[in-house]
Amino acid sequence: MNPVPAPLLLTGHDLVLREWSDEDLAVMSELFDDPDIAHWTPLESPFDLTAARRYLDRARQARRDGERIQLAITTDGRQALGEVLLSPVTGVLGYGVGPAHRGQRLATRALRVMTEYAHQELGLPRLTLKIEADNHASTGVARSAGFRLTDAAPETVTDKGRDCHLLTWEHRATAGPVGEPTGAAPGFPRVCGTARRPGPGH
Repeated sequence: MNPVPAPLLLTGHDLVLREWSDEDLAVMSELFDDPDIAHWTPLESPFDLTAARRYLDRARQARRDGERIQLAITTDGRQALGEVLLSPVTGVLGYGVGPAHRGQRLATRALRVMTEYAHQELGLPRLTLKIEADNHASTGVARSAGFRLTDAAPETVTDKGRDCHLLTWEHRATAGPVGEPTGAAPGFPRVCGTARRPGPGH
């Protein structure tokens, strides 16, 4: 795998993906203190300023350790609208968009940008999403970004007192242009998430 520069700034699909900063803490709380995000992801709930501080500190430590890249989704390089993340070690991706910003295909576009970066710049041949079958929004994002539902057995994790049965979606470097659907097995139900399980999208 090629090294990840820091700070990292990615652009594409009319988005700018940038590093989180201390100035984003209040916005983080607005974005992530949401019932859907609380249900589909392991993020703390309620997600207040203290939780945001812990989250950012953990994100920075994970970055220093080479475990995870977490970038704010923006359209202008300033106002954070959500987050997209990647584990360079495992190739697992995740995403979430604040409730006030859904319906703009932000998660789909951010996932495409990060997928292109992971394949082309980091040299990762296979990327995955782990999503609960009931998470229709996240499933739609995965399909729109060209990910394919695999036939791997569901992965069961326990989070916040409930069992989550995660299905595996994948995108390979040979799959063609990112965002070009590669086909998904029909009839599969919904989904939970990824690295931190994909949250609500669109």
